[in-house]
Amino acid sequence: MSAIRTPNERSCTRCGRHEEWNEEEGTWTVVDEEVGDVYCIHAWDITGQFTPVEQ
Repeated sequence: MSAIRTPNERSCTRCGRHEEWNEEEGTWTVVDEEVGDVYCIHAWDITGQFTPVEQ
């Protein structure tokens, strides 16, 4: 059976905002207060290299 996994961190390729998944809160949280540009339409670095299906 295959398992679906999710990324646990992400960075915006435009403004540099870095976030990690907070399991306790169930949401993404900013790391090291790197908020980036608050008006940025974030382009997260989750690309085709990330494989969500785990065999």
